[in-house]
Amino acid sequence: MSKFTTGFEIIHEFIGLKWVPEIIESIGNGNKRYTDILNSIPYLSHTELQRKLKILQEKNAISRKESDNGPEYQLEPFGKDLLHIFNHFSELGEKYLMTS
Repeated sequence: MSKFTTGFEIIHEFIGLKWVPEIIESIGNGNKRYTDILNSIPYLSHTELQRKLKILQEKNAISRKESDNGPEYQLEPFGKDLLHIFNHFSELGEKYLMTS
């Protein structure tokens, strides 16, 4: 299996999970607390956010740290790379698919 194929499979796994790009973007935009993440994404349920945060932690895309204000989430290097890729996909969509 080529490096390209392996890399694509890793990214495809995250793209295929509903809400993951939005959660990564929210944390990347500074929403570090659970409630802030939840409130920044319309229609995302508590249950679904809990599930996705757990998956993202297991995959080392985010980490959960205790602070004086309670738990906070932050992007790990892998999560930052995912955010970069998701932003690039968004830019491609704007450039090539949203032109009139």
